[in-house]
Amino acid sequence: MSQIVKVGRRKRAIARVFLQEGGTGKFEVNNKEMKDFFTLATLRIRVMDPFAASGANANNFDISVNVNGGGITGQADAIRMGLSRALTEHDEELKPSLKKAGLLTRDARKVERKKYGKKKARKSTQFSKR
Repeated sequence: MSQIVKVGRRKRAIARVFLQEGGTGKFEVNNKEMKDFFTLATLRIRVMDPFAASGANANNFDISVNVNGGGITGQADAIRMGLSRALTEHDEELKPSLKKAGLLTRDARKVERKKYGKKKARKSTQFSKR
């Protein structure tokens, strides 16, 4: 039983995923149960997307995740990417289905920085004709 360690990133969130083969289906995020860490069901479903897309059984693994930075949605997506990478290392045959679902592609969108003379990144002051 080997342990696979992979990193997933999204916006400012970074997740380190530890995938242990031959487990009991335990899923911990920052030393909490996943349902306690992600209170929204939509985020829990989003985290489990790699198993749904690849057809792998989540009960065959023990998963432990350390995640920090960003918001809760970015953290969920970072875990999703790290989990996808770990599953491809575990079984190379899962790669085409995960790639087709878009789970191995890094979402590079980040918050745009504020520019001087503007209220936000692009929002300007109201134009005055006179």
